[in-house]
Amino acid sequence: MGNSITILDNGPFYHGTKADLKIGDFLTAGFRSNYHSDVIMNHVYFTSLVNGAGLAAEIVSGKGSPRVYIVEPTGSFEDDPNVTDKKFPGNPTKSYRSKEPLKIIGEITDWKRLTPEEYKMWQERLSNLKANPDAEIIN
Repeated sequence: MGNSITILDNGPFYHGTKADLKIGDFLTAGFRSNYHSDVIMNHVYFTSLVNGAGLAAEIVSGKGSPRVYIVEPTGSFEDDPNVTDKKFPGNPTKSYRSKEPLKIIGEITDWKRLTPEEYKMWQERLSNLKANPDAEIIN
């Protein structure tokens, strides 16, 4: 019974960004981290929680409007070790990562937006993370 595959989540899956993408485009690994710009990421990240993707879209660096895309993994994926068990027991954020591309299959425009106070708090948290050399990204 060798090659069994564990299904972590059936989706749907979402990716939050400020990039203006089209249906049929692919998200790929190999770009700089949004949280440590000196790190080139080996994975592309996604979640099955639309508001989690919305949060990422709002706090990610870059220009443009926050966007949440519905994505489809093209290969295997795993729990995101940057939040799973390292910061939260289990995977309550339903965060995943893959070395394989994610295909854009749609866009969501309705998610919980950050208040100005929440946005400021997240920006402070990100500044502290970037300033902390011990805040390692598991790549």
